[in-house]
Amino acid sequence: MSNGWHCPTVMMYGGDELAAWLGTRTERSVTLLLDEGIAGAAIAASVRGQIERAGRTARTVVTGGSGNLTTVTGLARQLADTELVIAVGGGSLLDQAKLAALLAADPGAEDRLRVPQRCGLILLPPAQHRGPRLVAVPTTLGTGSELSAVACLAYPQGKRLVMGGSLRPDAAVIDPEATATLPYALLAEGLLEVLFRIAGQYAGDHRDLPTEDALAEALAVRAVRLGAGLRSADAGLRAEIAKISGLSHGGWVLLGRAPYVGKGWYLANELSTGLGLRKMTAVAALLPPLWSAIAAGDTRLGSARRLDRLWRLLRTAVPDAELPEDPGPGIAALIDSWGVGREITADPAELTAVARSSVRAWGAGLPMLDGLRAGDIESLLHRAVPTKTSARGELTLTACG
Repeated sequence: MSNGWHCPTVMMYGGDELAAWLGTRTERSVTLLLDEGIAGAAIAASVRGQIERAGRTARTVVTGGSGNLTTVTGLARQLADTELVIAVGGGSLLDQAKLAALLAADPGAEDRLRVPQRCGLILLPPAQHRGPRLVAVPTTLGTGSELSAVACLAYPQGKRLVMGGSLRPDAAVIDPEATATLPYALLAEGLLEVLFRIAGQYAGDHRDLPTEDALAEALAVRAVRLGAGLRSADAGLRAEIAKISGLSHGGWVLLGRAPYVGKGWYLANELSTGLGLRKMTAVAALLPPLWSAIAAGDTRLGSARRLDRLWRLLRTAVPDAELPEDPGPGIAALIDSWGVGREITADPAELTAVARSSVRAWGAGLPMLDGLRAGDIESLLHRAVPTKTSARGELTLTACG
């Protein structure tokens, strides 16, 4: 979602690299920020040990809960007197750390996050700066938050996407130990999120960019091949998923891409929020009909030519899977083979509300869903989500479209 190049995050891969990196730094006051779910896990002890070996004593802050503005501002106050934050947790925790580090340096930035607006995107000024340096240690796969310049922030109206170069962490640690206890379902969801992000940017853009396309194709193919080994995932495979997750967020993969081409993200975000679903459940349900619509020629959603090219590459990457030739049924079969659940239902009125909220937050003059009306979105949602109808007190399921 970026057209420019930013100073890249320093990457470290397991081992004792964090301790070595800290040994080169001048910051002395360190805060270890832990997701409450992993505070007693081995990765927390490992990171704490590396901080100590680097000659630092870290103050530990354990946090949880949703990433809303109240949580983030409270966290920012706790980080106000620290020079370096090492955040260990999932995508939500890392997003909170990125925003809190920003507010710790510039409390005035809070005003921008509080400005009433219908748009679901908040852009930070290019000159916006962060105070404490930030190291991200992800304990989940797929979000790529450790390398991205974006963060999700919860509001009463739904999630908003905050974007700005000041949110990009200074360094990130990819350690297989951090994902050692992830259940299979979260591994599969994480890999699907990576593929969803890469394919959305690739097929959503109608232009050919030879170098950028080649890199995106390579990452998408790599994701699908890694999926073939998910059932017996070891530390090496988890590290590889983490690598492509981060790479999918920037650099040459996105350089020069038209902004806001990944329409599926905005729709999946609203579907997830509106129905109270896990993000990747919404993605898994939405992706097959979205790709079918693109393949059928809906140029507002993406390029049929480019989607066909990408899908042919993905099919040949796993020939034993015998995936259908059509992209829509094909991605549905791939999702099912990975075991990511996509069976959800909703009332028709709920889908109408999701369609309207999508237009309010991302369309109706805003560029993210430009050209899509509420009726267009509702029709797509009906193809993704069977609707519940009540007849004589009995519940039946009607698969629309």
